[in-house]
Amino acid sequence: MDFLRPGSWEEALAAKAEHPTAVPIAGGTDVMVEINFDHRRPEYLLDLNRIGDLSDWEVGEDSVRLGASVPYTSIMENLRAELPGLALASHTVASPQIRNRGGVGGNLGTASPAGDAHPALLAAGAEVEAESVRGSRRIPIDDFYTGVKRNALAADELIRAVHIKKADGPQQFSKVGTRNAMVIAVCAFGLALHPSSRTVRTGIGSAAPTPVRARAAEEFLNAALDEGGFWDNGKIITPSVAKQFADLCAAACNPIDDVRGTANYRRHAVGIMARRTLTWTWESYRGTAATEGVA
Repeated sequence: MDFLRPGSWEEALAAKAEHPTAVPIAGGTDVMVEINFDHRRPEYLLDLNRIGDLSDWEVGEDSVRLGASVPYTSIMENLRAELPGLALASHTVASPQIRNRGGVGGNLGTASPAGDAHPALLAAGAEVEAESVRGSRRIPIDDFYTGVKRNALAADELIRAVHIKKADGPQQFSKVGTRNAMVIAVCAFGLALHPSSRTVRTGIGSAAPTPVRARAAEEFLNAALDEGGFWDNGKIITPSVAKQFADLCAAACNPIDDVRGTANYRRHAVGIMARRTLTWTWESYRGTAATEGVA
């Protein structure tokens, strides 16, 4: 196994073009586990730690450009207001040591359905900035996951950043694990309210071959909120609407039985998390609406 250590982003892209099978490593919190357990033995490792701007972020007027190597700790400490769902998800990642090293770029590159960042990125409607010597492009998060631990990156592309719209409403993240820390998700759920467009987006993790959205549930809830005038009147969402939303979220799952949980348990847990996160986010929205004189 050869170790490539470019000193700049341009050198990294050139190295990836020359060695398309090279596996990028930055935080190393996913890659090193696979190597240590001999689940992967790449011919080349491409070390990105000397490329400083991968650890930078920029808060714009409407969105945040998050470098691929920005550690979860930095998201928690600095971007809680702009990216509340992702900040909540970051809190659940492993241990403080891992949160100080790991970043969203690694989660995306690995594309494991159990990655903690995925539900929040789906709910927020993120875009992945991918680049190669051929140029740069943005991949909508809905198109990024192509299979179990597979993504839409070309062989010569690297993830440079993630573009995430700043929250315009409440966001939540919930995760079920076999213990409180250092645990891979049995299942996870992200929810974001977007009052500016009067829409709701979801994200489900570890309950299907890829991270997925519960699109039928979103469409149902969007229609129910619109027809009931909920965005304007700030009323409590009725239990029947919340239950139907939860049932549709559970139906969006396509889970497996494994050592962490059964398929039936995962479906049930996703439904519970969907109902609870909807209650939490809507209560937060109602509080804001009341303050602004809507409710």
